[in-house]
Amino acid sequence: MRNPVRINMKRDEIIIMISEQATYAQAIESLEKKIPALKKLYKAEKTPICVMGKVLKNKEMNEISRLIKNEIDVEVSFDSPQILGLHGIKKVFERDIENSETKFYRSGLRSGQRLEFEGSLVILGDVNGGAEVIAGENIVILGELRGLAHAGAKGNKKAIIAANCLDCPQIRIANVIKEMEEADLYEEYKYAYIQDEKMVLES
Repeated sequence: MRNPVRINMKRDEIIIMISEQATYAQAIESLEKKIPALKKLYKAEKTPICVMGKVLKNKEMNEISRLIKNEIDVEVSFDSPQILGLHGIKKVFERDIENSETKFYRSGLRSGQRLEFEGSLVILGDVNGGAEVIAGENIVILGELRGLAHAGAKGNKKAIIAANCLDCPQIRIANVIKEMEEADLYEEYKYAYIQDEKMVLES
C-alpha cells in the first residue's frame, strides 16, 4: 500500500490517520518510519495525538500507544471503540470476516453468563435465555441460540451469526437490531447477516 499512515497537523491536536485498507502490519511499519519526524515536532509542544481511520483491536491500540509514548511524552487517544456493544460503536465499517481471530468456548452458556471476544466466537453448546454473547466479528453456535447475540460489536457490518437454531428474542449485528417476531421463530432460522442495511435471516 502506497501510504498506510498520514499525519495531519491541527491547531489543538495532531491526527494520525490509518488507512482502512491497510493491514495492521503495514500500519505499524509505516508509523515506525514516521516516528522520528513526528518526534521533532515535540521539542516544546505537548499537542495531543489522536489516531483515527482503521478500527483497531484493543491490543493494537495499546501497541500503537506504547510505540508513540516510548519516543514522545504525549497523550494518545483513538477513535476506535474500546468496548464491545451498541454503545461502543462510533462508526460502522465493512471488513472481510474469513480470516478473523477465533476463540472456541467448549461449553454452553447458562442464564446470567456473558462471553465477550474481539474476534470471532465459536460456542460448542447452547446459549440459553438470559446469557449474552458479544463478538467483534462472527458468532457461531453449534447448539441453539436463545439468549442475546451481538456480532460485529465494534461496527463490522460483514459479521454473521450462525446457530443450529435462532430461537432468541433479538439479534444484533454491528448497529442493526432485529426484534424476532413469533412468525420468525416458526421458521427455524439458522443464519443472520446484513444486506442493504437490513438484517437477513436464512434457514
